[in-house]
Amino acid sequence: MVKEKVHEDKKVQDALDHIREAAQELHGAISDAAAKRGGAVKADLEAVSHKAKAVTQSVRDSVNTQHDATKKHLTGAVTNLEAMQKHAAEGLKSSGQAFQTSIRQTLADARASVQKISEAIAAKRSANSKKTK
Repeated sequence: MVKEKVHEDKKVQDALDHIREAAQELHGAISDAAAKRGGAVKADLEAVSHKAKAVTQSVRDSVNTQHDATKKHLTGAVTNLEAMQKHAAEGLKSSGQAFQTSIRQTLADARASVQKISEAIAAKRSANSKKTK
């Protein structure tokens, strides 16, 4: 019974680590896209938007398996990921300064989502360490 619980906690931790890795890759892709010019940026931004939807769904799926403190951080990450998708969509429809502003907001939202996921992982580890004591 205890061994099964430890195995289950490890699977959840691995899932959170995978989600954080995906969010970090998403942040990197946005950062790379922001460094480009012209139509290449919009094509990359469209691809990022699709990845963001997948990461958002993964975070949502993970929320239900977490403890309260971890859920709070993951819910915050979902909020940031949704804002990121909104700003990316706005960027695809705009140009010039409005486009640059959307890209900066998209990048800030992605960075904030990675931070929230990292905080969720820390909360999960803290909860696990209190269980073992």
